[in-house]
Amino acid sequence: MRMAHPDDALELAELVNYAGEGLPLHVWKKLASAGKDPWEIGRQRQAKRAQSGQIVAIESGGRAVAALTGYAIPEQPGPIPDEMPAIFRPLQELENLAPLTWHVNVIATMPDYRRRGFGKQLLDTAEAIAQSENLNAMSLIVKDANRDARRLYERAGYREAARRLILKEDWQTRGQEWVLMVKRLPQGA
Repeated sequence: MRMAHPDDALELAELVNYAGEGLPLHVWKKLASAGKDPWEIGRQRQAKRAQSGQIVAIESGGRAVAALTGYAIPEQPGPIPDEMPAIFRPLQELENLAPLTWHVNVIATMPDYRRRGFGKQLLDTAEAIAQSENLNAMSLIVKDANRDARRLYERAGYREAARRLILKEDWQTRGQEWVLMVKRLPQGA
């Protein structure tokens, strides 16, 4: 396990897209100008995040095969900006329901590396980060149809806290609702 670096951008873009079940690529396609590769937009964004130390990666064979990003949600989350695209509003609404948590924004493992405990390792790392920031709870959002991820989170102690309808617009995806899951951490751990 290590901090990701900009050279991981290709794998990180793939991992972000896996975690978002295709929503990131959907957005990158909308952002890409004529003839521009939407994956390049994703790679640039992930390189920038890696450069600023925002991504933890698990490496195998010299490449990032799993990744974690997250952040602390403040006690008073700000209002949802009017210009926020509708497709993201339910996600932001749910996030705003979890103040003072360390929010797991992205957690993903490449398909060929799943079922090796990397997800659990990354969740444990997220909890250690939360505790180092004096936060006593974790949060994350998952689609109702993502049963494997939900099982992992439930086994790790996360519980459903709220739901919002998925606004699909022209995004093709399975599932009907986003699910906010929260986990309380032991005090003083």
